[in-house]
Amino acid sequence: MLQPSIYRLRPQDILLFCVLCLLFLGVLMVQSAAMNLATAVAWTWSERGTRHLIYVGIALLTFLIVGKLDYSHLARGGIWTSPVMWMLAIAITACVLVLVPGIGRDVNGARRWLPLGITQVQPSELAKWGVVIYLAWYLAGRRPEADSLVRFIGMLLPVGLLCLLVVMEDFGTAALIGLFALTMCLAGRVKLWHLLCVIPPALAAGAWFIMHKPYRLTRMMAFVDPFASPRAEGYHMVQSLLSFSTGGVFGTGLGLGVQKLGYLPEDTTDFIFAVICEELGLFGAMLTIGLYLGVLFVAWQAVRERDDAFGKLLAFGVGAMIGLQALINIAVATVSVPPKGLSLPLVSYGGSGLVITSAALGLLYSVCRRAEPAEAPQRRGFEVVMPRGSA
Repeated sequence: MLQPSIYRLRPQDILLFCVLCLLFLGVLMVQSAAMNLATAVAWTWSERGTRHLIYVGIALLTFLIVGKLDYSHLARGGIWTSPVMWMLAIAITACVLVLVPGIGRDVNGARRWLPLGITQVQPSELAKWGVVIYLAWYLAGRRPEADSLVRFIGMLLPVGLLCLLVVMEDFGTAALIGLFALTMCLAGRVKLWHLLCVIPPALAAGAWFIMHKPYRLTRMMAFVDPFASPRAEGYHMVQSLLSFSTGGVFGTGLGLGVQKLGYLPEDTTDFIFAVICEELGLFGAMLTIGLYLGVLFVAWQAVRERDDAFGKLLAFGVGAMIGLQALINIAVATVSVPPKGLSLPLVSYGGSGLVITSAALGLLYSVCRRAEPAEAPQRRGFEVVMPRGSA
C-alpha cells in the first residue's frame, strides 16, 4: 500500500513549481509591457515578447539540465584545477573584456554587454553567480582554527576585484555582490572582527564611486523627494508610484495598463514589478512575492537537510542572491531605495541573465535532489518513510 507521504511535495517539486510560475509570469508581463499604443487594443505578440519567450525556453531547458547534474563535482580538485576557480577566471576575464573599447557594447550610455556572435552576454551576471559559487566553495573548505586576517583578505581579493570591475559597468550589481558577500561571510561563520576590518574601506570605496559619477549622486538626492523634479531625475520614481496607485487592489487587467504606454521607463526590465502591480493589482504583487518566498523556503530546507558544508552554503548562496536581488528590485519599484538598475529575477526581460539565473537555480535543484543519503531512511516530502523490510 502506498505511503500517504508520497503525496507530499518535495522541496525540489516546490522549486520547480515556483520557477515555472515566475517564468510564465515573466512571459505574460514582458509581452504586456512591450505592447505600445499601436498594439494596446489587441493582444498581439511583439518582437520583444517573442524573443523573451525564446529566452524562457532556453532558460527552462538550462534549469532542467543543470538540475540533473551532481553539484558536488564543482567542489572537486585543487585550487588550480577546481571548476570553481575556472568559472571565476572566466567571469573576471569577461568583466575585463567588456571594458575594452571596440569589444564591449554600450547600452544606454553604459558598457555592459559582451557580443558573442549571434547573442551577447552581460559579464556582471557571470560575476554575480561566480561569486556565489566561489564563496560557497571556499568557506566550505576552510579550517576555522587556521583563520587569520591575511587569509580572510586573500579570500576576498577575487570578490573585490570583480566588484571593482563591475562597478565601472553597473553600480547596482556591484553593490548587490558586496551585500551578498557580507551575508555569505556571516553564514560561513567568519570572525566578526575580520568583517569589521573590511566593511569601513568597502563603504568608503562605495561612497567614492557615488561621488565620482555626478548622475549617481543626483539619483540619491532625487530619491529624497522625487516630486521635486518629476520631469527630470525623479521621473522614474514618480511614474512607478503612479503605476501602483492606478492598479489599486484588483489592477486594471492584464494588458490594460497605461503607464507602459510610453510613461514608465524600463518597463520590461527594472520596473516590471510596477507593471505587475498596475495590471494585476495587490493580488499580482503578493503572488510574485509569494513565489520568491517559495524559492527561499526551498533553499532553507536544503540548508537544513544537507550534510556537506558545500551543499549547505551553495543552497544558502543561491537563495540569498535571488532573495536580495528581488528585494532590491521591488524596493526600487516602490521607491523605498534609490534606483539601482537591477532586474527582477526570472521575470524581467533578458537573455544571458535569465539563462544564468536559471542555471544557478538548477544547482539549488541539484542540492535538493541529493539531500538524502542512499543508505538513510527515504525522505518523501517532509516526512520520513522507512525502506521496505525495516521494522
